[in-house]
Amino acid sequence: MIKFENIEIRYGDFIAMNNLNLEIREGEFFTFLGPSGCGKTTSLRALVGFIIPSKGKVIVDGKDITNLPVENRNIGMVFQSYALFPTMTVYDNIAFGLKVKKLPKQEIDRKIREVAGKIKITDEQLRKNVSALSGGQQQRVALARAIVLEPRILCLDEPLSNLDAKLRIDMRLELKRLQKELGITTLYVTHDQEEALTLSDRIAVFNNGYIEQVGTPYEIYNESESEFVCDFIGDINCLGEEILSSVNEQLGSHFDIAKTGFVRIERCVDEYKPDHAKITGIVTEREFNGVLTKYTLSCMGQTVKYLEKNDGYKYYKEGEKVNLYIGRQDIMQF
Repeated sequence: MIKFENIEIRYGDFIAMNNLNLEIREGEFFTFLGPSGCGKTTSLRALVGFIIPSKGKVIVDGKDITNLPVENRNIGMVFQSYALFPTMTVYDNIAFGLKVKKLPKQEIDRKIREVAGKIKITDEQLRKNVSALSGGQQQRVALARAIVLEPRILCLDEPLSNLDAKLRIDMRLELKRLQKELGITTLYVTHDQEEALTLSDRIAVFNNGYIEQVGTPYEIYNESESEFVCDFIGDINCLGEEILSSVNEQLGSHFDIAKTGFVRIERCVDEYKPDHAKITGIVTEREFNGVLTKYTLSCMGQTVKYLEKNDGYKYYKEGEKVNLYIGRQDIMQF
């Protein structure tokens, strides 16, 4: 449905996005993930029309929209700052775009009531000024204002970053529910790996103006294609020469000891498994979070982390010796 073809975005001598080629399917929840300054928001703005690429084409449903005015693209946008009118009521904020389109008053009211019901905005909240609402409620209003215009594509630029941790999790579930219910093709920009993995059908991982990998959350996490993706997504152990040498010796494997090996912390276990190498370490730190405890060990002169499910029977103390087991299939090198 959406294609970025050979897109280059340049500011003077600085290239913010270099040769972007990407295709997004209809009805997909697609996330642009990466650190600050990697080009993800810039690419989104090129789709919406706030930026005109210096090279390449943006195509939607087979039509070149690269130079089409923003208002003619039928794309909804929710900003990080929400960009609401604080002195206007929630009702009038949601109605704004419909009034610009000069729709009949009765139809505007019907559309507002309908979208408010879907996004769980009450009649009482519709009568309030936006400035009287909490951050989470303002987020719902921003979504309602975008969705009420019935866009073919919805773009969300770091929409949850201003919310507290619990509210962010709640709003994630709401966003996913709403997107499935409406079937809108959705592009989501975030630097939060957990958000991306939780919400997305597919993810593009950006780094310094390039895409490192495109794939499902499972593929991005378990089948990382580059050292950057592997290290950026989730919590990872970086295995040095001594540990890799020990693994090679125990398992008859051939990992390159001159390169770093990577293993997800949850793949390290403290119970023997066949075809796993044993490394021994001393507990230096514990992070208890209820369901799990994250242990940090000193192993062969380096730090190794692993997770233990809290079953009430096993709880290692600082200074205690622990044997960890790592499978050859869980070690990645690039």
